[in-house]
Amino acid sequence: MPQRTSRANGRKSAVRSKVEHVFAQQKTRMGLTIRTIGLARAKAAITLANIACNMTRLRWLQSRTLPA
Repeated sequence: MPQRTSRANGRKSAVRSKVEHVFAQQKTRMGLTIRTIGLARAKAAITLANIACNMTRLRWLQSRTLPA
């Protein structure tokens, strides 16, 4: 594989891993399955799942920075 292609794959892989970990957490831990009628309800369900995921992550990050 050429060096240029290898570098491009590395950059894509870094972005992909950050995004896919979030979706995996939402799907497995939160049981996110979109079974709604209409795009507006689906967007609302995804938004609420994103908020819950961000709140969980914030709680985890804050617990790491507290003095022992």
